[in-house]
Amino acid sequence: MSTVDSFGAKSTLTVGSTDYEIFRIDTVEGYEKLPFSLKVLLENLLRTEDGANVTKAQIQALGSWDAAAEPDTEIQFTPARVVMQDFTGVPCIVDLATMREAVTALGGDPKRINPLSPAEMVIDHSVIADLFGREDALERNVEIEYERNGERYQFLRWGQTAFDDFKVVPPGTGIVHQVNIEHLAKVIYDRSVDGVLRAYPDTCVGTDSHTTMVNGLGVLGWGVGGIEAEAAMLGQPVSMLIPRVVGFKLTGEIPAGVTATDVVLTITDMLRKHGVVGKFVEFYGEGVASVPLANRATIGNMSPEFGSTAAMFPIDDVTLEYLRLTGRDEQTVALVEAYAKAQSLWHDPSRELVFSEYLELDLSTVVPSIAGPKRPQDRILLSEAKAQFEKDIVGYASPSVSNDIVDLESKHSFPASDPGAAPGDEESETREVHISSGAPADVSNPVRVTPPTGSPYTLDNGAVTLAAITSCTNTSNPSVMIAAGLLARKAREKGLKQKPWVKTTLGPGSKVVTDYYEKSGLDKDLEGLGFYTVGYGCTICIGNSGPLIEEVSAAINEHDLAVTAVLSGNRNFEGRISPDVKMNYLASPPLVVAYALAGSMHFDFETDPLGRDADGNDVFLKDIWPAPDEVQEIIDSSISREQFITQYATVFEGDERWKNLPTPTGPVFAWDEDSTYVRKAPYFDGMTMDLTPVSDIRGARVMAALGDSVTTDHISPAGNIKAGTPAAQYLTEHGVAQKDFNSYGSRRGNHEVMIRGTFANIRLKNELVAAVNDGQVIEGGYTRDFTLEGGPQSFIYDASMNYQAQETPLVIFGGKEYGSGSSRDWAAKGTRLLGVKAVITESFERIHRSNLIGMGVVPLQFPAGESWKSLGLDGTEVISITGLEQLNEGVTPKTVRVVAEPSEFSPAGKETVEFDATVRIDTPGEADYYRNGGILQYVLRSLV
Repeated sequence: MSTVDSFGAKSTLTVGSTDYEIFRIDTVEGYEKLPFSLKVLLENLLRTEDGANVTKAQIQALGSWDAAAEPDTEIQFTPARVVMQDFTGVPCIVDLATMREAVTALGGDPKRINPLSPAEMVIDHSVIADLFGREDALERNVEIEYERNGERYQFLRWGQTAFDDFKVVPPGTGIVHQVNIEHLAKVIYDRSVDGVLRAYPDTCVGTDSHTTMVNGLGVLGWGVGGIEAEAAMLGQPVSMLIPRVVGFKLTGEIPAGVTATDVVLTITDMLRKHGVVGKFVEFYGEGVASVPLANRATIGNMSPEFGSTAAMFPIDDVTLEYLRLTGRDEQTVALVEAYAKAQSLWHDPSRELVFSEYLELDLSTVVPSIAGPKRPQDRILLSEAKAQFEKDIVGYASPSVSNDIVDLESKHSFPASDPGAAPGDEESETREVHISSGAPADVSNPVRVTPPTGSPYTLDNGAVTLAAITSCTNTSNPSVMIAAGLLARKAREKGLKQKPWVKTTLGPGSKVVTDYYEKSGLDKDLEGLGFYTVGYGCTICIGNSGPLIEEVSAAINEHDLAVTAVLSGNRNFEGRISPDVKMNYLASPPLVVAYALAGSMHFDFETDPLGRDADGNDVFLKDIWPAPDEVQEIIDSSISREQFITQYATVFEGDERWKNLPTPTGPVFAWDEDSTYVRKAPYFDGMTMDLTPVSDIRGARVMAALGDSVTTDHISPAGNIKAGTPAAQYLTEHGVAQKDFNSYGSRRGNHEVMIRGTFANIRLKNELVAAVNDGQVIEGGYTRDFTLEGGPQSFIYDASMNYQAQETPLVIFGGKEYGSGSSRDWAAKGTRLLGVKAVITESFERIHRSNLIGMGVVPLQFPAGESWKSLGLDGTEVISITGLEQLNEGVTPKTVRVVAEPSEFSPAGKETVEFDATVRIDTPGEADYYRNGGILQYVLRSLV
């Protein structure tokens, strides 16, 4: 609440018969030249000015923003609301419940721990595509979801009743970002403050990095770690530097045959190359008006993939049309228009705004693309996909020619897919399929597979074993979803089928998608190619892929095949999608269907036929690709405002399963000591009101020496819990059968599982272990344990326990873009609980760097242009870091001294290495968090 109004900004806006209190940004000199996103921040500061956290000087600094300057002015941003998904949301509520107990122990009132900003959680990350390709897949997957997650859901229902201003959207509704743009987001928020109705820009932070999807609606918001989200819920502003803003000019229109996915992969490629980490991106120019809202949301969604904090579109007529379509009432729409125009937030394409940097894209130049095999920014032109695959496969394949026949019983049966067989040809059901999945000869490893029903087929490196229409990026976008349905319809008309080794899944962003599929009849066409709805949630993109076809999985693992997945998602990091799949490609929904028909990445859509029609003619992709007017015709006839109103009328109520869950009561949660899902967090154990002084780090060991692009998936995987790992051992010891392990993501409310899962990704490459493996880096959660004789290879968790028993601190070495990917708070929490005191890298991604500070781990960077390898380090050294103790005097050092001394495990002749590391504590607020041992400790002390 604002207690100061230095600029006389408080005013009244009348819309219809309703008066709203607003804070006018035109009272601040320089406002008119600011980009859209900074105007939103300016209003935020005016409204929350209190003379202490938010000062007149900060507001003036924002008004006189120097676009060319490097960020150096800290401001405090107070988001209107917090939005969460359940993987990251459950630990948030666990922490809040634990804080209530800690407040009580420190002599305070537990009800002081309560959201001060509205918080909404959408349960969308827990459904797994166990069943697929059958009519009852959705119903059975939801049943299994409740069986697996009953404990978590009971806990969330308790939170919904115990905390004020906290709402839960139950399972089976949609993907959080889709629900956000279709229902939760207001664009302009209205809320009663001290009895006065106030209007202000809707802003949010979310516990999912793709919160930026709402940027397409003109709502400033971005992903934060669960740690920061908890602080925001408790009224703490987000500390940030006034950012640089990259102006991205759009001109032209998207050509026929090109999808929103192609546009977003092109933009991702451009912005990654340009470098936008820590910056805002803002789209402007004449071309903006021709970008539909769904495409804007698709572009905004990919902001974390290109590395920016936000990717904003301004408010205009397209925004208003979307609000009406999605069922917002007329007063809401009128308020958005009136407020945006009164506050200079309405898009005026004729006005050239000032930006820090400029890029431009002519939309008419975009061509069909995919991205892979392991990063979303690795764009490949579709016309070059086959050639690029033949280069990439060399790094993944283990050629070992075999003609074994794999015969296994399977729960799934699929018709044979002989492209030479005419529809109705009875022989096609019994004879062998003569088309293999194909791979270049030098890395070919053909394996004969005989399914329990249907014809035998040949599986090879490069086979597409999973084709998934999935993820918030695309399943929010009618143009690409309907294009996928139309392509399926045309394929069926030509007699084409998906290949029998391809697992096919459909995970719509919301139930509205199902509505318009059913109204247009496209649901039957997709189901005809195996694309049955498996759930309304993130499914494949988050790693909830479920098992591949049983005999396919057996063949992959027995013969070490390098197979592929094609998904319409936004994440394709190593080890994320499926433990059986080494190479993952992002593609538009219609291309996902096309690759299911092709069955292999060793396929050129321009020259290779997908099959033959009833007359024996070759069928190419161009023959079944839908025209833009066909897509638009179905959009116009199948999507209506009434669908959104109906689907969201009872959005917080849930089905009978949700309503019938037993719900604990009371302000303090009654922890179940036997629970393997929800346990009291350890962060406040032994905490006192007095600060423990910051100390330098001495005698530390290196836990991991890692390369570039280590993602939060590498640090804290979300997917399968592998048998034999420390997390699996813990669950087994607690009576959990392997079939009930569930995923790491679903068990984020249990720190015991998550500590054991930290740095446990099956694709993690810790170069420290090469020295004990004949120079080979063994993939997985391994390190060398220098507490044991000879420093043998060990699980990272087991080594950590030994180091902590000896009170030996740990450090991590990393490369460029450390911590990219999802805003995963457990990547920082697990790092801290393993005893890591510092992470030293070449560069950090934004969210993970701040999360490390939020958990009391100091992020450091090697000197510019240097790496741990270039400095001659190998991870066997004993590390000391001095200069951190200046923080006790209120000074944040720009650098600290790192000394790496050889140990008894170091190669002979190795010398001591010394260097100055840059301290990446970027704001005074972050320094306060670090001094307190973490952001939650800081908040707790503030409240008590």
